[in-house]
Amino acid sequence: MIITSNRDEHLQRENAVAPALHTLPAKKIIFPKDAKAGGSWFAAADDGVVLVLLNGAFKKHNPQPPYRKSRGLILLEIIEANEPLSFFKVISLENIEPFTIVLYQPDQLYELRWDGKNKHEKQLDAAGSYIWSSATLYNDEIIAYREELFEQFIHSAAITAKGIYDFHASNNGDTENGFIISRKTGMKTFSITQAVVNDDAVNFLHSDLLQQQEYAEVLPLKQTA
Repeated sequence: MIITSNRDEHLQRENAVAPALHTLPAKKIIFPKDAKAGGSWFAAADDGVVLVLLNGAFKKHNPQPPYRKSRGLILLEIIEANEPLSFFKVISLENIEPFTIVLYQPDQLYELRWDGKNKHEKQLDAAGSYIWSSATLYNDEIIAYREELFEQFIHSAAITAKGIYDFHASNNGDTENGFIISRKTGMKTFSITQAVVNDDAVNFLHSDLLQQQEYAEVLPLKQTA
């Protein structure tokens, strides 16, 4: 399984803390930390679970702060749970801003959304290829355009981790809606993060595009009886 994510933020937002390995009582987790709220948008654990957070659910919403907790902290609570999917089903999301989470656990893939009122859970084919775009940054037309580019990519060559990374690092000359953005509004792609889950390890790669620094870690998977 190859999971790759670009983080787009406003230049006024403080850059994230470099990824680090965190040892919990039940598992080890790697994630870059948001310097503002202490949460994360991408985390991988030594039980083979990977979570990616996108802002917004199905459509762009009007933010109504203050919210009870950062969505990035919700992501960490979910991946820290022994059963992340079950935890999502029971966790209270009252007064949490809408989000989408892509959840991979060995041989299973889920799309989890919170629209501000209701939770939505959708199981996907773990062998399939998918692309998501934040509903807060891209309208339906641009989302469809990015999906078309992705379809062209996955049918043009054999899928490799490097190939997917390079795809995420391209923008087709479009700094407003490409995969690496640098908008006049100050929105910019801060980083690219990738997790490759194999039978015995998670290969974790994080490229800080602002600081031009790269972080790589191999996290061995826990052996189950």
